[in-house]
Amino acid sequence: MNSRTALVTGASSGIGEATARLLKKQGFSVYAAARRVERMKHLEAEGLHVLSLDIADENSIRTCVKTILARDGRVDILVNNAGYGSYGAVEDVALDEARRQFEVNMFGLARLTQLVLPTMRENRFGKIVNVTSVGGKIYTPFGAWYHATKHALEGWSDALRIEMAPFGVDVIIIEPGGIKTAWGNIAADNLLKTSGSGPYSVAVAKAAGGMATLYNGKRLPHPSVVAATIVKSVRVAKPKTRYHVGYMAGVALAMRKVLSDRMFDRIITSMA
Repeated sequence: MNSRTALVTGASSGIGEATARLLKKQGFSVYAAARRVERMKHLEAEGLHVLSLDIADENSIRTCVKTILARDGRVDILVNNAGYGSYGAVEDVALDEARRQFEVNMFGLARLTQLVLPTMRENRFGKIVNVTSVGGKIYTPFGAWYHATKHALEGWSDALRIEMAPFGVDVIIIEPGGIKTAWGNIAADNLLKTSGSGPYSVAVAKAAGGMATLYNGKRLPHPSVVAATIVKSVRVAKPKTRYHVGYMAGVALAMRKVLSDRMFDRIITSMA
């Protein structure tokens, strides 16, 4: 495995950065890709290859993959981590923003995957790691568009796993719960900006305040716990189809499995 080439998206911070660094420490040839290249100078200094990638831009995606194939001739490990959370009441979120949420969290990821699949298939080896979320199995108030993308990615990943199994390519789903990243504060800010006034303002203020408190507190684990799970999953011969990790991940998934929709609605509303 140490001679394998890995591409990690969204590598300028958080889970992506932690994963790229850990893969490098494990001996992989790592390409760290993100829009904010200036934030990855320290990764370059550590021996990682740094690439510019806008996951919502076709030309950027093509250039990224072509660069890696020209240098190494293969992508063995693809960690699809880039994404963001667009929060707001369904009534308030502009459809252009909803489409962008899908473009970043689903369609850009899918296009990147399409471009690396041929070499994986030909080599009869590959590990595609899709970082979804516990939010791909549950739902929370004001997160409809974000949850829609993650639910879609879960189903898309399941279908891809079956298609690629005959070619020796594994598709692995990582479902993080709460993790200490900038994601929560960004989502809370988006929520307040989108629905902070009007008919949803009271509930929005409570939800955004709860998100800010959680993500600025001490209960959430470091992104390295997700990175360790990702690296573990790509190093084993027969990985699980899904791994969940992080704050409340197991509890949330268990509640969704055993509770009725109405009961889950009440609990998740009170928590939010």
